Amino acid sequence: MQLKTMLFYSHPLELTRILEAIDTFLRIHLSPGLATLAEGILVGLLLLATYAMIALALIYIERKVAASFQARLGPNRLGKYGVFQSFADMIKILIKEIIQIKKADKLLFYVAPFFVIVASVLAFGALPFGMNLQAIDFNIGVFYLLAVSSLGVIGILLAGWSSNNKYSMIGAMRSGAQFISYELSAGFSLMTIVVLSGTMQFSEIIEGQRYCWNLFNGHLPAMIAFLIYLISGHAETNRGPFDLPEAESELTAGYHTEYSGLQFGFFYLSEYLNMFIVAAVAATVFLGGWMPLQIKGWEAFNQAMWFIPSWVWFFGKAGLLMFFSLWVRWSFPRLRIDLLLNLEWKYLLPANLVNLLVMVVVVLSGLTLTELFPALFGN
Repeated sequence: MQLKTMLFYSHPLELTRILEAIDTFLRIHLSPGLATLAEGILVGLLLLATYAMIALALIYIERKVAASFQARLGPNRLGKYGVFQSFADMIKILIKEIIQIKKADKLLFYVAPFFVIVASVLAFGALPFGMNLQAIDFNIGVFYLLAVSSLGVIGILLAGWSSNNKYSMIGAMRSGAQFISYELSAGFSLMTIVVLSGTMQFSEIIEGQRYCWNLFNGHLPAMIAFLIYLISGHAETNRGPFDLPEAESELTAGYHTEYSGLQFGFFYLSEYLNMFIVAAVAATVFLGGWMPLQIKGWEAFNQAMWFIPSWVWFFGKAGLLMFFSLWVRWSFPRLRIDLLLNLEWKYLLPANLVNLLVMVVVVLSGLTLTELFPALFGN
């Protein structure tokens, strides 16, 4: 039997010790049941706080990026470089009046925003933010994320239907057609990498990319899946040039035209977080997630990479993909709805199905980089 040497690297800036200290403190001072309950509450509160802070940061970042592309200054009044502008907007939207809409279906009208925000939070909670920074690690993590993220379209359809507004209804129907269409391509793209990884569990997918990201390990099929996923994810989040459901020049504001105050805030918040979730999933599945850049046999280099916290790697990779998303949004004009759906049904979906079959052949034939060059890329 061949003995394998396990290498342990120093992680001085990881949050693992803090988490272990909190767990030990609760286990000492509370019964096992109460300690578990307290930890669950703390994790929930931390997730919600992180959710809100990321949304506020993304709103500010997009304004600055858009301003840069358009030769403007962007927010520059509140705080240094306008960093408090998002907080001011948050306070304003919290105190705005929620306008009552006559002849609207009141129950569905009030429930719709919660469908959108809950679907976003459920997907957000399953993301691996760093080493031991994951609320729950499902063995069917990819399947779970696809399932819960698809619930958001129900809220959009309900918002359009219940508003008693033709613009809202048209926007909701556009969104339903667009979301369901591009959800297929996004799902098949992720399934392509599931075939490559042999698992749906995010922690195992990340570990399998220690020395070679899936983007390169699967050759051309993985790169095609990556490109299709980015396009599909961008379309799912209703971001320009795929923002047909809102289309302010045609539909006023689309499905959320009649919403105001905090109810509108839910739609606004979920849009930015969905952009983050798409980027985070792409970074996890294709780019190694929170795993630092590692080269097999280069122990000094690997240790230097581990000095950078895993959560910095995660947010760095996701941030790069979000910048690309913003770049696309502010560079291309809005598509027509028929062109948008043609792109999915006539091109992306057939290409995705063929690509999935090619990946199966690559894996069964042992043509991945980790199998062709195990001395360089194998775990």
